[in-house]
Amino acid sequence: MLKRSYLKSPDLLPVKESERKVTKLGYSFMWVGMVVVLATFAIGGAGVVSLPLPLVVLATIIGSLAIGLFITLTGDIGIEHGLSFPVYMRAPFGTIGTHIPSVVRGLAASMWFGINTYFGATAMNGILNILSGFDNWFVCFLIFAILQLVNTALGIKAVERFADLAAPVIILISVWMYSSLSDSAASHGRDIWSWVESPVTGAATFTAFLVVIFSNMGFWATLSADIPSISRFMKAPSNERNWFKRNRSALIGNLIALPITQAFMVLIGGISYIAVLNYDPVVALQEAASGFVLGILLLMIVLAQWSTNIAANIVPAATIFSNVGGPKFPFWAGVLTAGVVGTIVQPWNLFDIIIPVLLFVGGILSAIVGILISDYYFIRKRRVNVPALYEDSGQFSYMKGINLAGFISWIFGAVASYFVPNFSFLVGFGIGALCYYVLAKYWWFKKYEQAELSDPSDEKYLGMSVGRDWIIEESEENVIEKSPTGTSFS
Repeated sequence: MLKRSYLKSPDLLPVKESERKVTKLGYSFMWVGMVVVLATFAIGGAGVVSLPLPLVVLATIIGSLAIGLFITLTGDIGIEHGLSFPVYMRAPFGTIGTHIPSVVRGLAASMWFGINTYFGATAMNGILNILSGFDNWFVCFLIFAILQLVNTALGIKAVERFADLAAPVIILISVWMYSSLSDSAASHGRDIWSWVESPVTGAATFTAFLVVIFSNMGFWATLSADIPSISRFMKAPSNERNWFKRNRSALIGNLIALPITQAFMVLIGGISYIAVLNYDPVVALQEAASGFVLGILLLMIVLAQWSTNIAANIVPAATIFSNVGGPKFPFWAGVLTAGVVGTIVQPWNLFDIIIPVLLFVGGILSAIVGILISDYYFIRKRRVNVPALYEDSGQFSYMKGINLAGFISWIFGAVASYFVPNFSFLVGFGIGALCYYVLAKYWWFKKYEQAELSDPSDEKYLGMSVGRDWIIEESEENVIEKSPTGTSFS
């Protein structure tokens, strides 16, 4: 029997239609939990320094709708072909080159895991202190981290089930939190809808408004790159060529659940800052409430960090680390690696440094979003020679496993985004997409032939749109089969 290819890790093979378990409601509930993080509250707190809260909320909705569209566009890679982020990255970066940008994202996700776990651990410690007098946040950090890692290692269905449980509780407690913080602001004589710490006027108002928009977009730039690692598990109609109908579940989650929940949490962050001049609602609540009420409000923080981490950080990071490790490094090992990295960075000591670094990483990853969309939609037109993604010496091996068009475009986009941090997502995305299109189409793919470009056949190179499950054999041969609703291809 032939030895399994390094590229054929069982956890990274295309997900079949029958294995897709995440429902429309489940995906939307994931978003409810994912947006409740300290950085989201920080956007609201920073916004009301120069703008009234209604403008901050409006800018958040605009930014969330925009990034939600990008997330849906890249998410089709997972829905159409069942591919994860690091596997598809073999197309624009090469079978070896995929590891460099993927690991950058994996490390960023692991660090966010550490930050959110610390945030949730402080809330957990507060609850235990109220109930029993216990006061040791580090023990809470370790317990909380282990619970999240075990939950994720059990698989995507376990992640969805927790979101289904946590989301309704988060929604109810968030409304209660809004009421408590509003009362606290009123007790200080501050009207939450008109108070501004240092108001700006004229052109400065428009600039501040744009900064809030792009802050929301930049914050989710990382997930817009690797959303295929989640979307490949989403249920979708087979033999559906209409893009909007095929991505209906994703559109509801990305363009309804995300903007509404993001706007409400930014609202809470803004009210928190108005109430106590601190965007951290844990700090604000400890000043505004006590006893049982405080414990319930802190419970929302714990559930939200748990829900955020398992879907937005641990799943993408574990998938990436599994891709780097190969067939002998399963998904659960990637989960453990993400947990170790997130703990080693010691977010409790480096919080003020890590946040700017992670937001910078989000900026440079925006170029990857542009490259992915350019490669998938404008060059390949959604047709992908999926079996070749798992071949050591196939069309995606390029020059010793490297696609220079992808790396040159990434460097240009990342460098450009660095010089305009307030608008890094837009600049990085635009330059990355444009550079890649020109370099790949008119240079790189002239040297390295791509089967789906030479023979642009829907029947050969589309997935769910034509009812196909991509079946990758563990020998060197790759076989393409249809899902039960279609006809077989080979």
